[in-house]
Amino acid sequence: MAFDDAEKNGVSHIDRTISAASTDACISQFSPQEQKQIIRRVDRRLVPVLGLLYCVSLVDRTNLGAANIAGMAKDLSLTGSRYNLIVLIFFIPYVMCQPPTTVITRKLGPRKFISAITLLWGGCMVGFGFVKQWEQLLGLRILLGVLEAGFFPGCAYLLSTWYTRYELLTRNTVFYLICSVLSAGAGILAYGLMQMDGLSGLAGWRWIFIIEGIITCCLGIVAYFLIVDFPEHASKSWHFLSERESQFMVARIEMDRHDAIPTTFNIRAYLSNAMDLKIWAFAAIFGLTTTNTYAIAYFLPVILKVGMGFGIAASQCLVAPPALASAIVMYGFAILGDKYHIRGPIIAFNAILGLIGIPLLGFAKSSAVRYFGVFLVTVGANGNVPTILTFSFNNIRGQWKRALCSAALVSFGGIGGIIGGTVFREQDAPKYRPGIETTMIANALVLVGVGLLTIKFYRANQRAERGEEVIEGQEGFRYTL
Repeated sequence: MAFDDAEKNGVSHIDRTISAASTDACISQFSPQEQKQIIRRVDRRLVPVLGLLYCVSLVDRTNLGAANIAGMAKDLSLTGSRYNLIVLIFFIPYVMCQPPTTVITRKLGPRKFISAITLLWGGCMVGFGFVKQWEQLLGLRILLGVLEAGFFPGCAYLLSTWYTRYELLTRNTVFYLICSVLSAGAGILAYGLMQMDGLSGLAGWRWIFIIEGIITCCLGIVAYFLIVDFPEHASKSWHFLSERESQFMVARIEMDRHDAIPTTFNIRAYLSNAMDLKIWAFAAIFGLTTTNTYAIAYFLPVILKVGMGFGIAASQCLVAPPALASAIVMYGFAILGDKYHIRGPIIAFNAILGLIGIPLLGFAKSSAVRYFGVFLVTVGANGNVPTILTFSFNNIRGQWKRALCSAALVSFGGIGGIIGGTVFREQDAPKYRPGIETTMIANALVLVGVGLLTIKFYRANQRAERGEEVIEGQEGFRYTL
């Protein structure tokens, strides 16, 4: 096929080259040192940019907790269950809009799609600072859910297309770690912005939304020039990689799992992937984990202030140390996980940390012991987000199947957000027993789910070794335990 004909038929030069040449030749054209340099270049360009954008995404959807104790509750009359409803309503459009977003990301390209939605939700956040009634805030939260729905699954899917199975946990973790470290200072930033109270006649809590929204808009514009597209199109992303280097990255993925280039999209084939029950098992485990992460994000400042008796400044700032501790621990586990090809034991260990930390947070009499429980819960919950993502991507094949899996995980993550955003109720202060019990049950179910999947995968690997089964349609493919 001539190059011009290939372009007319929607087949890129990379597609054509990979099909014509062996993957060995594409890889061996670079020395081992040159290969490491190319991968490091991808690391430096791809992971930090996505991590920074995810940080503002998470801060923008969870800064309600900081604004709430900064005066928003009083100014907007957030009595009874109104605050919980505002937290909850975000996740309904967030979950409903997930399934098509990874398809849109694949079709439009991540550079255009992710930068556009970032700019739009930043503008929405600025609007939060000018609401007059709590119902207006409710409407803006619905819009925010629609706009943010495509971000996280798009990022997770994009990362999975660039790295081999046993490189992915470290990259997913750094992506999430950047978010954890930077968002750890969100409470401190919110406290600083509160000091603008009265400036231009606006309350301090309004400035939290306005300034953070402006920051998001600026990053959305910059992201258009920094985000790179899928590896087969990398040579077109502002000269990020040469065509030979793009071929090398695609060849690595092809050698690892034979699905580097997506097949033509077909809605029936795409949806047929939903028949694979393990996708929903991964999604359920992810949703149980996010029940904990969102509960921490939305209610930790409130628990510190109301439940433990800290002042506003201390409540805003004491959120940071547990998040920083979780970043250190999750990075250490990521290195071990990729080196020894393990996923399930790490997830189980983090769930056990939650089962130890949550009772300390809920039932200990000393504030110091309760705060130590916050460390354990935060480390366990945050550490499991990138690990579960990687556990799922390591054990499926196919670009569109991975796209569907990404959407399913984040949709269930949104359901976890609905649960985590409603179980800590004002009337349950200061012990918050229903929230404590719910998050404990969630961690226990994570242990059960991971245990069952590990048994299933171990038995399938044994059958494959005996030649009785071909896993994921590829000879030699084995599940990662």
